Amino acid sequence: MNTNPFLATALVLCIAGVASAQESSIIVQSTTSTANSGLYDYLLPLFKEASGIQVNVVAVGTGQAIKNAENCDGDVLLVHAKASEEKFVADGFGTVRTDLMYNDFVVVGPSSDPAGVAGTNDVQGALTKIADSGALFASRGDDSGTHKKEMSLWASAGVDPTSASGEWYRETGSGMGATLNTGIGMGAYVLTDRATWISFENKQDYQISVEGDDDMFNQYGVIPVNPAKCPSVNADAAQTFADWLVSADGQTAIAGYKVADQQLFFPNAPTN
Repeated sequence: MNTNPFLATALVLCIAGVASAQESSIIVQSTTSTANSGLYDYLLPLFKEASGIQVNVVAVGTGQAIKNAENCDGDVLLVHAKASEEKFVADGFGTVRTDLMYNDFVVVGPSSDPAGVAGTNDVQGALTKIADSGALFASRGDDSGTHKKEMSLWASAGVDPTSASGEWYRETGSGMGATLNTGIGMGAYVLTDRATWISFENKQDYQISVEGDDDMFNQYGVIPVNPAKCPSVNADAAQTFADWLVSADGQTAIAGYKVADQQLFFPNAPTN
């Protein structure tokens, strides 16, 4: 059978091009807050310029991001629920977890402040007042990192808000931006990460009601997916991305991202 050498060469080049594209791209399973804040729009072009690697982000709640990574639907995990992240590594799905950056959570509410919590820095006390007053509270209810933090704060306050589900406690099952929109629409208090709140445009008459409690600390971690569990993972490129994020260049880039002259994330990767 005669073979056209030009077609054969073109086919080889096409296959090589596809392989090269696959080798130079990764999927990051990520919490929504980093995407909603615009951080990736700022960071990823810098990383691509430095490495040539294209990063594609799947932004979902932390719980879903972890499930996706366990299903081998990603190369890197970047979320904010440390206990769940450590379990992910302990179960063999991740190679190593590294602290990346932090900010904090805040409770936002309407200027009318029906529960009388505005200006306080005692989050457990504020949540108790919200529950006792029956003021509306909108929860993500989606097993995200923010939802996990919210539930731990309610537990510390000695309140089970789910007993009032559908009454003063409203679970949206949605991401942070959608939950803020829903909460503001019904005049409810909402727990949100500060970065999303700063970037959020539909604030209306809402303001930060509760902030500054040490229990509202919000740590982010980065974990390459383990190729021993997921043979299809792009391990080299994933590790290159993780290494860059925690390097001096990556940490400087994270610190340099601002919205309305406010720094959204504070790098805290360990230094070697």
